[in-house]
Amino acid sequence: MDPVTIFIVATLMMLANGWVLGLMRKSFPVALRNCTETWRIATLLLAGSAVMYASRDQMPLGLASPLANGLVLLGCTGYWRALRQFYGLPDLRWMLAPAAVGILGILWFAVLRPDTRMRVVILSTCCVFLLLASFVLLVSQKSPDGAHSRRVMASLFAFVAGFTVFRAAYFLGRGISPSFDITGDGAWINMASPMITALLPVVGTTAFLLMCSERIGRQWELAASTDYLTGLPNRRTLVTVGERRFAERPQQASGLALAVIDIDHFKAINDCHGHEVGDVALRHVAVHLRTACRGSDLAARHGGEEFVVLWEGLDTTAALMAGERLRALVAGEPLNAGGVFIPMTISMGVAAANAGDHSFHDLLRRADEALYAAKAGGRNRVEQAKN
Repeated sequence: MDPVTIFIVATLMMLANGWVLGLMRKSFPVALRNCTETWRIATLLLAGSAVMYASRDQMPLGLASPLANGLVLLGCTGYWRALRQFYGLPDLRWMLAPAAVGILGILWFAVLRPDTRMRVVILSTCCVFLLLASFVLLVSQKSPDGAHSRRVMASLFAFVAGFTVFRAAYFLGRGISPSFDITGDGAWINMASPMITALLPVVGTTAFLLMCSERIGRQWELAASTDYLTGLPNRRTLVTVGERRFAERPQQASGLALAVIDIDHFKAINDCHGHEVGDVALRHVAVHLRTACRGSDLAARHGGEEFVVLWEGLDTTAALMAGERLRALVAGEPLNAGGVFIPMTISMGVAAANAGDHSFHDLLRRADEALYAAKAGGRNRVEQAKN
């Protein structure tokens, strides 16, 4: 297969990927649409460069080469920008500078002062900079979203950057004539160049789609386990974690305790100030619960105005002390609802696992009964569950 045919095949594959991305764009969440559109445009720019390389015999050398190289630089810039959008990073003011410098340099040494060696140096330098910028961005991310596909993507950028350096060194070492043609049959590297160039728009697009898919899956998983209003784990997560820790309790030297918490007079807050303020009150208490939790503790929204805190390593006495500190923390900071300060208190029932508990639900039930005792006793208090 000759280089021109390889460029044509690569072009068709790039165009197919761009078409698929265009079809899938609307099926992505809004947060991912900009980056997928940018990636699609970058892929089409590289497809356009492949067309220019394949048809350069039909165009003046001084026009075909700058056009093709310019599209490559803009495509690499587009991939870098798409990755920054994927991670929620803003555009850099100078983001187009490498491509602009490369295009102007290539035009100068193609039209005004023909020098094939300088064109190779400029194109390779600018491309490597853009490819390594994407590589550094990918490896610097610590988020678990798309970790496997991100590593594949980073490897692709590193490999293409390495090949670009090798290709430039190869041509400069052998010497380049003014009539140099990347589609010529004179060197094996002319065969390899279009295939390596196609890696990012073809294999890279697949990896990018996997990154998007893994993020969506993670978001769905998070949505299924998290209360949308407070950001705390929901009842489903609480029960899952609670049952697991209760089952592991016989093998642990430390104890297991929990508190069932209810916001006092929550209905009055809704009735007097509106449900929006009621939502703010729920988030207000959730922030205090999250702040008071240690690394292994779990604070969750149980439903309505009721919360649960699950403690590891606490016996009844220690759990009562932790509950009292939490009660005092909430009572000591009124809710600021648009400049209106509303006193906030909570009632709490605390239970520590004992031999009479046969399941996590037994422990939860005893704490819930203690909560009712706290409310009956005047609210804004902590009550211990009966054994």
